[in-house]
Amino acid sequence: QVRLVESGGGLVQAGGSLRLSCAASGRALGMGWFRRAPGKERQFIAAISWSGNSTYYVPSVRGRFTVSRDNANNTLYLQMNNLKPEDTSVYYCAAVPTGYTLVPGEYDSWGQGTQVTVSS
Repeated sequence: QVRLVESGGGLVQAGGSLRLSCAASGRALGMGWFRRAPGKERQFIAAISWSGNSTYYVPSVRGRFTVSRDNANNTLYLQMNNLKPEDTSVYYCAAVPTGYTLVPGEYDSWGQGTQVTVSS
């Protein structure tokens, strides 16, 4: 497992943008972003392979969010544009040692989360 620390959350108006970062303590082949809105279950929203050539987005964020990574600095990013009030959640980054996966249960390292609040 690797230690993950998210940053970059905050309060933004609808239509605005935020960039989340996730610093990892070591190498993580597969990485992803999840979010949990108040009163809802955790949702898997994006994933990226080690090379960055493979990415996945849940339909509700596709075209607005972009996941990327800087392997030299062990950092994962989530660029969020055109934010909507329904994007309000705690956002978590996660890692899986075996590689790119779309199976949420395979992620075994988690950050503490960063709050994103979108006002209307």
